Amino acid sequence: MILKDRHILVTGGAGFIGSHVVDRLVQHNRVTVFDNLSSGIMAYLERHIDNPDFTFIEGDLIDPDAISQALDGIDMVFHLAANPDVRLGAEDTKVHLEQNVLTTYNLIEAMRTADASEIVFTSTSTVYGMASVLPTPEDYGPLVPISLYGASKLACEALISSYCHTFDMKAWLYRFANIVGDRGSHGVLVDFINKLRVDPFALEILGSGKQKKSYLDVVDCVDAMVYGVEHSNELVNIFNIGSEDTIDVVGIADIVTRKMGYSDVEYRFTGGAHGGGGWKGDVPSMLLAIEKIKALGWKPPHNSSQSIEMAVDSLLRS
Repeated sequence: MILKDRHILVTGGAGFIGSHVVDRLVQHNRVTVFDNLSSGIMAYLERHIDNPDFTFIEGDLIDPDAISQALDGIDMVFHLAANPDVRLGAEDTKVHLEQNVLTTYNLIEAMRTADASEIVFTSTSTVYGMASVLPTPEDYGPLVPISLYGASKLACEALISSYCHTFDMKAWLYRFANIVGDRGSHGVLVDFINKLRVDPFALEILGSGKQKKSYLDVVDCVDAMVYGVEHSNELVNIFNIGSEDTIDVVGIADIVTRKMGYSDVEYRFTGGAHGGGGWKGDVPSMLLAIEKIKALGWKPPHNSSQSIEMAVDSLLRS
């Protein structure tokens, strides 16, 4: 299936990854963005405002009527709207239930009655929890997430899969590594840059600094998403998306301090929970097996260090 001449709804399309999805899809499709702008930024979509193939709707997935109206004429959905803050779940136990699980239910239930039968969903590596197999393949199990965020995304996957089998829908579920790049608004890079702008002589690093994870540039991530849709056609298509290596947090700190022109920065570590993680729910080591999507013909053009370097450059320019 080629993503061309479709009418696609992008939930969360004003956000970090969502706006890059819009940039890609609007080249060959009609795109409607549905976003409540709680974390999305309208400036990310400014270049498309005068495009007749682009529509923006300010609305909330908590409102079933609003999403039902937005689905009028839509034949495919890219569902990126969610609360992405993994740490927040330890402070507010309802946020990921309400903003991830219940909103996903509202969306797919509205799709069921609107004849929009295809959905692309952005999931996460955190559904695997502290996997004993690295790199972790899509068929790894049992899935035991250790954060409420990971649990919410796994619940969303289960809901979408069950709707596909019950109501003849089709889904692409993408489990992301850490996605970084232009327009990023949270995560370790933003945290480090903000801290160093306040104090260029000392940098607090959450956890042990030895956490090792996979990072992928956001444009490469969107390329993989589109490629997967165009080259797989199961009822429920599940793919990991990430790079094929890792970088530890100290390595990231080294890149950020160098790019900002600082030297002799003192790193101060908080210690960490769960074997050196930065917070409750932080997975200290993550590397996804991506053989499944590579078998289709896609592979990441940049490794983790390159993705971090490109992302820091973009964030410092913004």
